[in-house]
Amino acid sequence: MIGLIQNETIYEYDIRSLILAFMIGEKIELTNHVDSIYDFVLEVFYEKEKVWLKLYQKGEFLQEETLTGNYQEKRTFKNKMKRGIYRLFSEVLRKELPWGTLTGIRPTKIVFDGFAKGKPREQIIEDMQRDYLTSKGKAILCTEVVEKERDLLRRFPYQNGYSLYIGIPFCPSTCLYCSFASYPIGAYQKQVKSYLKALMKEAAFVRDRYQGKKLETLYIGGGTPTALAKDDLEILLDGINQYFPFETIREVTVEAGRPDSLDQEKLKVLSKYGVTRISINPQTMNDRTLQRIGRNHTAQDVREKFYLAREAGFDNINMDTICGLPEEGMKELEQTYRAIEELAPESLTVHALAIKRSSKFQQVKEHYHRYGATPEMIDYAIGRAGDMGLEPYYLYRQKNIPGNLENIGFSKKSKECLYNILIMEELHDIIAIGAGTSSKIMDRGIGSIARVENLKDVFQYIARIDEMIHRKEEKMNVK
Repeated sequence: MIGLIQNETIYEYDIRSLILAFMIGEKIELTNHVDSIYDFVLEVFYEKEKVWLKLYQKGEFLQEETLTGNYQEKRTFKNKMKRGIYRLFSEVLRKELPWGTLTGIRPTKIVFDGFAKGKPREQIIEDMQRDYLTSKGKAILCTEVVEKERDLLRRFPYQNGYSLYIGIPFCPSTCLYCSFASYPIGAYQKQVKSYLKALMKEAAFVRDRYQGKKLETLYIGGGTPTALAKDDLEILLDGINQYFPFETIREVTVEAGRPDSLDQEKLKVLSKYGVTRISINPQTMNDRTLQRIGRNHTAQDVREKFYLAREAGFDNINMDTICGLPEEGMKELEQTYRAIEELAPESLTVHALAIKRSSKFQQVKEHYHRYGATPEMIDYAIGRAGDMGLEPYYLYRQKNIPGNLENIGFSKKSKECLYNILIMEELHDIIAIGAGTSSKIMDRGIGSIARVENLKDVFQYIARIDEMIHRKEEKMNVK
């Protein structure tokens, strides 16, 4: 347990986030005295133009940092504050974080801002290392991703359009690490028709409200949309296609992430309606791990469904992997990437395991000897993606990733998922419909983003669909 003493709370969120980046899962408790009951105590004392940082271990003083400057000017002082705290914990724990003091989900924003100010590539990389203590490797990776994103974004007028996300909150089963709105399809089959009816009502509202803007990208996720029965999947796609004709949309993605949700008939339905991109996500190609994390399929099932998708004509298939799954090390990771290289997908997403508070894994993690990605794992995955001819094109981070690591999307040229870039960089309206979804509505005039949340519970979403529509109507700034 970590104790935190402070005479002001101006930087409390930043302090907590950085401590947890070093020691994920630790409890941080506010206190007013140094006590040996705490593994560490950080004392933060603000006075005029100075801030004193003192670190104690089991009641004994270790070391301190003194920072000078106007600490009330958060915009200019926050990075100095975080660097001071970083130095204390890094030295005591003998540990460096790949992303340094950065704890937010979008390190790419720093690079975008640097390019917008006319900075050269080399200067941006140096600034990230100096200002945020990021490693040179991560600074270079982040810059490469943004360069690719900027090149892709120049090719279409995304500012004048919007994207649509459709949430299908049903899965064959719930994975150990999952925290999304997800309900077992077997137990909720009777609610599917009512859910799709409510979803179409929300879709009709969005179509009418946004008739003056072009829908650029459509992403149907979940859950697992292909968990729906074949007839229900066709009802979904046919209904959405009537409101938003697929042939007019630049990109249409459907998550078919669980191989145990796929068959030839469903793939034919996806192909029939002109879906341009699908995901078939193994997460790992090790059968024991798949069983351990609650996925009711084998590595061989992944291969079979992948080849079925090829037979159905899909030439843009993504595969997700997770580094650091319970009890997996480099041996298991190498096996996964050898298998994926044989399949040769057009894109690959490399995730570092995130320990979500609302996931089953949070409750049982003590039962495992090892979990969580290491820098070696992520570096290996990056290298193997390059061997497959895939380039990084989007990057983001999540809270509660052991090791302070990241998630990276790779693809072959011209096979990038534009939706992933648009939502991560918050570049235009992302309207989301369905249970548990969240819309992001831009107001470029004042540079703000309004978020509109839909209820997670399927029954409540169906019963209160008019309320979901009204919430959006209040925030939308289109005519």
